[in-house]
Amino acid sequence: MASKRRPDESRVTEKKRKKKNCVETAELTSVVEDEQLKRAVREAWTHTHTHTHSHTDPNFLGSETFVENLQRELLGLNFHEKSNDLYKFKQSDDLKKRTEQHIAGLRAALFGRFRSWLGGVLGVELEPTVDISCARYEYTDVLLCHDDELEGRRVAFILYLVPPWQSSDGGTLDLYTTDSNFQPQSIVKSLVPSLNTLVLFEVSPVSFHQVSEVLTEDKCRLSLSGWFHGPSLERPPRHTEAPVQRSPHLPRDETLLLEWVNPVYLDISYQEQIQEEFEDSSEIQLKDFLKEEKFREVSEALRLAQIQWTKRGPPNKRCYEVASLDTLPQCVSACWELLRSEAFFLLLSNFTGLRLHYLCPADEDDEEKDEEKEEKKEQEDVVDGEATGSSTESQSVNTSREKELSTPVCCGELRRWSHGCYTLLHDGEAARAEYALDLVLPFCNWQSDFGGFTCYVANEEDEELLTVYPEDNSLALVYRDKETLKFVKHVNHKSSSDSTNNSTSRALYDFSFVYYE
Repeated sequence: MASKRRPDESRVTEKKRKKKNCVETAELTSVVEDEQLKRAVREAWTHTHTHTHSHTDPNFLGSETFVENLQRELLGLNFHEKSNDLYKFKQSDDLKKRTEQHIAGLRAALFGRFRSWLGGVLGVELEPTVDISCARYEYTDVLLCHDDELEGRRVAFILYLVPPWQSSDGGTLDLYTTDSNFQPQSIVKSLVPSLNTLVLFEVSPVSFHQVSEVLTEDKCRLSLSGWFHGPSLERPPRHTEAPVQRSPHLPRDETLLLEWVNPVYLDISYQEQIQEEFEDSSEIQLKDFLKEEKFREVSEALRLAQIQWTKRGPPNKRCYEVASLDTLPQCVSACWELLRSEAFFLLLSNFTGLRLHYLCPADEDDEEKDEEKEEKKEQEDVVDGEATGSSTESQSVNTSREKELSTPVCCGELRRWSHGCYTLLHDGEAARAEYALDLVLPFCNWQSDFGGFTCYVANEEDEELLTVYPEDNSLALVYRDKETLKFVKHVNHKSSSDSTNNSTSRALYDFSFVYYE
């Protein structure tokens, strides 16, 4: 059958297709060509790398209509919830292949003309690599302190597409000073988001920054961000923190347990049930662990006593407060001694089956491990030529040393968590990971949506293995291996604005201990 299409119909269709696929040109404001601006940008980059530096270009795009259409296209994208130790916000997919007119137009301008301009101003050969995405920050969303370090990243950029914004709304870009170890110290500059403003900063050993928590409930902090790639700056060796000091148990007998611990947990048959459950899942929460009157006494002392608290950092690893032990009131100090006592080590052994006390019987698996260690040691001695002629005396010394090395030890803190506190995963923690038993005993009136809960994750994976929520007088025990890391989720603004709480701010207190066999 003959086609009845009009002669010019194909031409009309072709025009529609061209119109649909065309790129809207992003006109950059003429201020980009201003010589004074070039000098300002160049000057910002000539400072030594002992301070973070940045530069902002207000009214980056020359057309208000283009900005409005760009906002509309971005808000129409699919956003994915992103949440881990470092951040919580919504992010689009990579925008390097998006075909929307204004997104494509901005991308072409940024990584074309503007990249060439920026490279010339900085005297750096910037690559044509496209690295750009869109982020939506809403109430309680945050991006904590980090340095953007990744091979090839040279200059970071952020283009804000926000409604009228004030510092009280949160969501500021905070830049940090650094110490002699190239670790972040304190916030030196906070930049409030402003519509159509482009922020640039160099990715360097000192470029630590964060997006502070968004505190407004009725605004969306929309931005485009990414990196211009080029030759990476030379970085100094990473600072290694001193290991936390570990101590053996305190010589305290079972009378301490009788004084403090709920009698149900001192029953041998119940301890056996707990151990079976723990060995199945490697974790357990023991509710109402302390006697009620003891728990109330410690809770009140934590809130009212003049305890000296010190903030722990640096902010790219952690931010919370730890108590000075010599300022603890008597009942809090007694609770601390309980968790470090010999009797408590034995109780934990009964709960978990771990060898945290010499009276704890070794199971078959432990004996096999000891035999393997012994065989390995003998093989090493043969290789070193020490297998023959070893005296009984030297063997005795080695046995004594092994016993010393295998003496169960622990380390602990009394911590205070409030709005803005958190811990982050970091390379040093992964490198020193080992088998350990974690204990947390909270004193709080807490809700799960405040944050402050502990997450366990598999090393180098996004898989979340376990989440432990703070619960009043509930002793949490978790056994972790060398491939398991943990962090405490950022305590958000809800913790200080909860309508059910009479006070304007709220704190979570906990004893945190780690025990090693």
